[in-house]
Amino acid sequence: MLERRRILSPLPPGQHAVERLPVQHIGEAPQLDPAGYRLNLTGELGAPRVFGAAELRERSTTEIEADFHAAIGWSVRGLRWRGVRLADLLALARPAATARHVLFSDGRGYEASLTLEEALAPDVLVATALDGAALTTEHGAPARLVAPAKYGFKSVKWLVRVEVCAEARQGFWESRGAHWGADPWREERWA
Repeated sequence: MLERRRILSPLPPGQHAVERLPVQHIGEAPQLDPAGYRLNLTGELGAPRVFGAAELRERSTTEIEADFHAAIGWSVRGLRWRGVRLADLLALARPAATARHVLFSDGRGYEASLTLEEALAPDVLVATALDGAALTTEHGAPARLVAPAKYGFKSVKWLVRVEVCAEARQGFWESRGAHWGADPWREERWA
């Protein structure tokens, strides 16, 4: 019998592998009631939308396997995320011709931004599950952003607002000196 070995992806420069996704966030984890949860798509849109937790779970038919890279130097390989592509949600909301950027918010002061082009990448998800189970509160339940091509600070937990903007807006870490690009392969940690 042949032994099957999983081939691990290389890590970006300056990263080391850890086995489990650590729990890290600013402040206390909110206890969001899934029954009352709403994700608001606002801003430069032809048809702003609101999605409840149940609707997001129903739409969560996309599964990706992706590494997660923290700007402080650790990476977790091969996490399995399930969710709905952000591009699919934005298509329903019809971004205006003026749309260039997207700001993601937990509604409590933590925000991160991507260009619209980055946000529309096929692996950018509004995730509702991790490794075959519903997200836990510690990892952003009921829904979080997952942007695998960026450092983890762009993947906002407890996502409640997606605002499509004409102009770039700084997020929590960008306003504190983090690099806007947040590309792990280019080590874009600090501006």
